[in-house]
Amino acid sequence: MNFKDKVLEIVQKIPYGKVTTYGTIAALAGLPRGGRFVGGVLHFNIDDAPWHRVINRHGFISTKCLDHPKSLQKALLEQEGIEVSRDFMVNLDRYGWFPYVDYS
Repeated sequence: MNFKDKVLEIVQKIPYGKVTTYGTIAALAGLPRGGRFVGGVLHFNIDDAPWHRVINRHGFISTKCLDHPKSLQKALLEQEGIEVSRDFMVNLDRYGWFPYVDYS
């Protein structure tokens, strides 16, 4: 299975009402430090996975895509009961999904 397929499979596993980080997805897919690649996969496969559940390592909605803006991601997360601040932050301690990952 290639990296793209692994990413999409993992993102499908993020539970409703939870978020995880680009880096977590990358490490689970076998490419530690490949968070930017995860962003690219999600950008070009937006209809194939719940992309809105993936945010940056600080809990910030960091998308810069004009087709799928921060406000859309915020709205989708809030529909799942996830609290998102006005400045697009999510509490990772409360809403984070982090299965064991070996980052080495």
